[in-house]
Amino acid sequence: MTARIYCPTKNAMQSGLKNTHEWVLEYEAAQGKSLDPLMGWTGTSDMAGQIKLKFASREEAISYAKRAGISYEVIEPKARKVRLRSYADVFAYHG
Repeated sequence: MTARIYCPTKNAMQSGLKNTHEWVLEYEAAQGKSLDPLMGWTGTSDMAGQIKLKFASREEAISYAKRAGISYEVIEPKARKVRLRSYADVFAYHG
């Protein structure tokens, strides 16, 4: 069973950076999802795919995976590009 350790990005609907400084350990799906022929619902019998553990730092998540004997892959977060703009730049003519 392989796990991914990553720092989640902010949601497209949020403007702040809440919940983007914690690290998440999430198991990869061992099997694909199946479609129920009667109701049309999707489901799986893989319960590990529903587990998502949160840690304060990357080192804590890695040490947990090592203690539990879980093979893991660390995905480093991408750096944000901050463009400083003033309110007047919205109405400026760039032609």
